[in-house]
Amino acid sequence: MEIVVLFETGEGQTRKIAGFLADQLRASGHEPTLIEATRPDAGRALAQAERVILAAPVHERRHPKRFETLVRDSREILAGRATLMMSVSLKAAFPDGLDEAHDYLTEMKMRTGFTPTRELLVAGAVRPGSYDYFQSQIVRHVLLAGQDVDLNDGVQEFTDWDALAAAARSFLADEATARSGAQ
Repeated sequence: MEIVVLFETGEGQTRKIAGFLADQLRASGHEPTLIEATRPDAGRALAQAERVILAAPVHERRHPKRFETLVRDSREILAGRATLMMSVSLKAAFPDGLDEAHDYLTEMKMRTGFTPTRELLVAGAVRPGSYDYFQSQIVRHVLLAGQDVDLNDGVQEFTDWDALAAAARSFLADEATARSGAQ
């Protein structure tokens, strides 16, 4: 089974998540194709896939425009495959931010006209060394407002790696269920 893990990253956490998912799929006996959405051949990779995992970060309330454009332009191809969309944001790290994190995904689906088979909100990370002054103020006073997170502590990951592994297993189990039902 051809599985493509298509991702776009900002500061690197989504790349790390995509790599982790690819490792989980390999451990299950699959050979996934890991491809960045910014590559010119990304659309062709989707056309050859049987299953697709999409992963993108949220910055300024939306997923990267290039990622959304690729999803929009590939929506007919994607509609014929099992898909898992992973929306990576800091809001997903905290219970009081989950509604807003879900809104980001809903807005992306409206802009692209594509609804994935499965969806997962994934908590991202803070990487203070990659922010300019303005970005650090937004992270501190908007994204992390009311949270007990100190940017002076350096990189902090909120990603639940066990939940990601479980999502990969579940995504593969859907295929096993579909195959056994077809026999």
